[in-house]
Amino acid sequence: MIKTKNIDNIFIVFLIFHLILWTLIPALTNQNLPLDTIEALAWGSNLDWGFSKHPPLSALFVEFFYQIFGNNDWAYYLLSQLFVIFSFFIIWNFSKEFLESKHLSIIALMLLEGVFFYNFTTPEFNVNICQLPFWALTIHYSWKCYQNDKILDWILLGIFLAAGFLSKYLFIYLIIGVKLFFCYLVLNQKKFKFNYLIPTLIFLILLTPHLFWLKENNFETILYGLNRSSLENFNFLNHFINPIILISKQIILLIPLIVMFSLIILKIKVKINIKNKKFIFLTCVTLIPIILIILTSLVTGAKIRTMWMTPFYLFLSVYLVYIYQNKINFKNFKKFAVVFLFFFFLSPIAYLSISMYQKDKRTDYPGKEVARLVQNKWDQNFYNEIKVVVGDEWFAGNLSYHLSSRPIWFNTLEKGLSNVNSKSGVIYVGNPKILKKLCPGTYGTIRPIGICMIGAK
Repeated sequence: MIKTKNIDNIFIVFLIFHLILWTLIPALTNQNLPLDTIEALAWGSNLDWGFSKHPPLSALFVEFFYQIFGNNDWAYYLLSQLFVIFSFFIIWNFSKEFLESKHLSIIALMLLEGVFFYNFTTPEFNVNICQLPFWALTIHYSWKCYQNDKILDWILLGIFLAAGFLSKYLFIYLIIGVKLFFCYLVLNQKKFKFNYLIPTLIFLILLTPHLFWLKENNFETILYGLNRSSLENFNFLNHFINPIILISKQIILLIPLIVMFSLIILKIKVKINIKNKKFIFLTCVTLIPIILIILTSLVTGAKIRTMWMTPFYLFLSVYLVYIYQNKINFKNFKKFAVVFLFFFFLSPIAYLSISMYQKDKRTDYPGKEVARLVQNKWDQNFYNEIKVVVGDEWFAGNLSYHLSSRPIWFNTLEKGLSNVNSKSGVIYVGNPKILKKLCPGTYGTIRPIGICMIGAK
C-alpha cells in the first residue's frame, strides 16, 4: 500500500505525465488542429456573445491563447490539457475533504483514466472540454456552500454556474441536480436561507448579455442544438431506440472504469444509508444529470451524441468510491495500479497509431499549405492585407487561423459579394461551381474549395 506522505507526489506525477503525453502526441502527429478547435478559433476571431452552434466561452479561451501563442498548434493541445488537469485538481481537493482519505482520493482519480472522455478525446478543445473545470468547480463549491455557508462561496458558485452554461447549454442538467439538492435541504430542514438565492442572481446577471444575443439572433444556437438531436424528424420508435443506443454506448465506454473498480473492491453488495447527506449530494450531482439526459432521450426521442456526455462522469469515480469505501481492498492495489497503467498508456498509444496510419482525418488537412498558397495568390494580385474570410467554419476557419494577418471569420456577409469594397481585403470560400459564377474579384480553386479574392490592386 502507498504511504500517505507519498500520495501527493503520485498525484503531481500523474498530472504532469497526463499533461505532457496528451500535449506532445497530438502536437507531433497531427498535421492540423481538429474540427471543433478550428471552429472555436474561427468564432474567436470575431468574438460575440454567442455563435450559431454554441455559447461564447470556448471561443473566448482559444482567442486568449491565440493572442499569446498565435497559430502554433501545440498551444491548443496544451489549453485542452490544462482544462482537464485543472478539473482533476478540483476533484482531488474535493475528494480529499469529502472522502476524508488520500488513499481513497487517489483511487478515485486513477479511476478517471478509465473514461476515454478524459484521455483519448481530450486533444480536441471544444465546448465539452470547456465545461469540465466549471462542472468540477460547481460541484466543489456547491458542497462548500452547504458546509460553510460563506457569502464568497455562494458568489463563486453563481459565477461557475454561469461559466458552465456559457460553455454549453447541457450544463443545465448539472444545475438541475444542484438545485434538487438545495431543494431537499429546504424541505428537510424546513428552513429557507437567503444565501440560496445568491448563485441564481449572479447566474442571471452574467447570462443577460447572452440572452439578449439569443433574442437578436432568433435563438439560432438553441435551434442548432435541437437540430443536432434530430428532433425535427419525428419517429415514435426513436423514443425507445435512441435511449437504448445511448445507454448501450455509455456502458461500453465505462467498461475500463468498471474493470479497474472491480479489482479494488471486496464485493459488489453494499449497504447504503440513503439519508446520508453526502450520499444525497453525490446522487444529485452525479446520478441525477445522467438519469435526466436519458429521460430526455426517452421522452422526446432525441438522439444524444456520445461526446455530449463528456462532463457527466467527472465525479462518478468519487461516487463509487464513497459508496464502497468500506469495501475497498487495499491489498489489491498493486493489481489495480498495473491495470491503471495499462489504460493510462493504451489511450495515447492508440491515438498515436491512428494519427500515424489513418491519413483521411480532419487532422490530416493541409491547412498551413492551403493558407500559404492562398497568401501567394493574394500577394500576386493585391497590395493590401486579407482582413476578412467568409465561408464555413472548417475551410474558412482554417484560413483565418493559418493566415498571418489573422483575418476575421464570417459565415456569411449579409450585403453580398457585389457590395464588398475592394479595399476590405476579403476572401470567400465555398462551392467552386457557384463561387466562380458570382465572384467579382480574382477566382481560384484549391480542391475541394473555390476561393474568391477581393482586394486592392
